[in-house]
Formats: sequence, C-alpha cells, structure tokens
Amino acid sequence: MKLMRIGPFGAERPVVRLNDQEYVDVSDVVTDFDEAFFRTRGLERVRAEVAKRSERGQVETFDGERIGAPIARPHQLLCIGLNYRDHAAETGQAVPSEPIVFNKAPNTLVGPNDDVRIPRGSTKMDWEVELGIVIGRRTSYLSSPEEARAAIAGFVLVNDVSERAFQMERGGQWVKGKSAETFNPTGPWLVTPDEIPDVSALSMWLDVNGQRKQTGSTATMIFDPYFIVYYLSQFLVLEPGDLIDTGTPPGVGMGANPPQYLVAGDRMELGIDGLGEQRQNVVAPR
Repeated sequence: MKLMRIGPFGAERPVVRLNDQEYVDVSDVVTDFDEAFFRTRGLERVRAEVAKRSERGQVETFDGERIGAPIARPHQLLCIGLNYRDHAAETGQAVPSEPIVFNKAPNTLVGPNDDVRIPRGSTKMDWEVELGIVIGRRTSYLSSPEEARAAIAGFVLVNDVSERAFQMERGGQWVKGKSAETFNPTGPWLVTPDEIPDVSALSMWLDVNGQRKQTGSTATMIFDPYFIVYYLSQFLVLEPGDLIDTGTPPGVGMGANPPQYLVAGDRMELGIDGLGEQRQNVVAPR
C-alpha cells in the first residue's frame, strides 16, 4: 500500500493511493496515520477496507490538493550520519565503524512539496536526499537485523535539509544544524515493505535548479535499513510512527569545490525509485 495524507497543513486526511489519478479516502476508518494507527494494527484494517472499497468502485480522483507528510508528527525523528562511503569521503570524514546517530526535531516534518525556509542567520543551507524508515511497532532490544523487518511499517522519501554552519561550526551536537522549521520534507507517500522487492537496490537523485547534484543508490549504504533499526533498538525504544532518516549519497553542497549552498529562489527536486518525487522552493527567512 501507499499511504498518503492530503489537505491543508494541520488538517490533512488519510488516504491510500491506488495510482497516479485515484485514491481511497480512509478518514472514516482511521483518524490519522499516527502512533495510535501503527500501534493498533491500523495497516491491516486499512488494507482490508481499501480492498473492499476498490472492488465497489468507491474511489476518488486527485484534484490538486496539497500533499502532506504521509505520517503525522512522529514521537522521534532519528538520523544516521555518513552512511554512504562516498559521502563520507567527500566531506573529508572517516567511514564510521558504527552508525552515527543524532536527533532532528520532529516538528521539522512538512509535506514533500512545501516551501523550505532559510533559518535566520543561515549561510550554508544544504540538501540531502535520503531513504526514511517508519517504525510500525514498539521496539527495543531486537535480537538481529532480520528481526527488524517485522518492526518496519514502511519506507518514505525524505530531504534531510541541513544548515552546515550551525551543524559544524557552532559546537555541540549536530541537532542545531538539522532542526530548523521545514527541514524534513517527507513523502509523497509511505510504501509498505511488501511493495519494495529490495530496499537495498533503490536509485536516488536530487537536482537544484534543474542541475543534477546527487545520484546514488541504497546499494552503497554502509549500514542497511534492517541493521539500523536493530542497532538503534539496543540503545533506545522505538515507538510506532517514529521516522529514521538513513543518510545521503554524495553530491551535497558542502562537498562541492567550491562548496555550494541554497539561497532564496532555488528549487530542489528529488526522488527515490518507488517512493515518489518531491519539489521544494527555497524561501527567505521570516
């Protein structure tokens, strides 16, 4: 299934995408695609209801409505840094022997085509196309990466927008450079694992102003999605609906020679095979 949320910011309704033109509205079946939905086996309920309504022709047509993030605000938004060998090389940092883990504020979550706002004082705002993992059940102390498969509700496309001066030059943790408003466009849909034959073989790309900046594949991840979930479960409790950004391939602005950063008026476009595409305009600080 492909879960989507459409409608105005803060008033999105849950739907299931059937194809480019049609969807099934499930807002009368579940309140939202949130922690309670995943915790109470909402995926199974929605799957059964969508099958019945599709057979009856109870479908609707997309009509230009805003697309929100496919999940409601998560309990946690966790990130993995330097998870592609070639990205570590372009930033001049060592390939990690264990996943580098940091937090991102959950309220950075916005829709896939919403504007991305430059924070006040920013001089080095950067782009990062990434695979996101959505957790499907409360999870801790998994015994193996294989066991992690059952804990994953689905996968999403994310843009892990970063402010490099805040992240690298202001001391402390990376969270300061990752948590400005609008810094985690997500979607357009969440894809359940059964629709992805091999999550470790997905092509990914990102353009800025029509010029290709990033081209990569999840095949070059250092730590794959199942190991990441297993690993995180050894240190903290993952809650249903939590989102994990899993790292970016090479081609970020920080790694260019000379470095290139986003300015107001720029346009980002990005995508991952099977997970859809995003388009964001960069806008000036408030």
